[in-house]
Amino acid sequence: MRLAATARAGWRPVAVVVALLGAWELYVDLGGASTLILPAPRTVAQSLYDDRSLLWSNFLVTAQEVVLGILVAAAAAVALACAMHFFAVVRQSLYPLLIASQTLPIPMLAPVLVLWLGFGILPKLVVIAVVSFFSIVVTTLAGFASVDPDLLKLMRTFDAPRRRVFWSIELPTALPGVFTGAKITVIVAVIGAVFAEQAGANSGLGFLFSESIAQLQTARAYATVVLLSAFAILLFAALTAAERLATPWAHQPKETGS
Repeated sequence: MRLAATARAGWRPVAVVVALLGAWELYVDLGGASTLILPAPRTVAQSLYDDRSLLWSNFLVTAQEVVLGILVAAAAAVALACAMHFFAVVRQSLYPLLIASQTLPIPMLAPVLVLWLGFGILPKLVVIAVVSFFSIVVTTLAGFASVDPDLLKLMRTFDAPRRRVFWSIELPTALPGVFTGAKITVIVAVIGAVFAEQAGANSGLGFLFSESIAQLQTARAYATVVLLSAFAILLFAALTAAERLATPWAHQPKETGS
């Protein structure tokens, strides 16, 4: 029953994508844009097949950077959100700086990190973590703030220690917020990885994109974007599934009054 409902709902975005691809193909075929600027979908698909080995080897590099970067960002963000939750002075001191950190232009930050940290994976992880962790901090703090005050009052009535309240009530309530923030970071993490690779790398989809544009291999450049988009969708779906497994109480249907 649920599978059938999912299949019925899934055809709509597929239909929209097919329609957009058809309009794109028609626009290019009618001479609406030079293929050096906007290749037709069929040439992008051909590049996905012809350059599959090159694309796959560079995809593995970027995928590793993105996954590790999100894990680093999530760990740092949850730790910082907990510190802000427990200590008001930490929140008052660091929250404005967190907001300011999101205004840093990545094309400016990435070369500096490459200069300091070299051309390895470390500067890429830092860039991805910087652009990713803010949303996790914000949504985790919102989760802490959404704790039912009656539950807290009940725990205090039974003289529950602060640590017990955190592990039993506050953290489970905030956990869906952690996943929400992580799902938001998927898109910006992929973009951050591309900027980091363009600043200094010899592999990865961001590097391959820049190299393809310089060599007028526009179809191959668009193929890298297709892979990045597909990877972001896959990560989002994986996080959604993990959230349902880790927080089943957050997805139970709410009872309605009679």
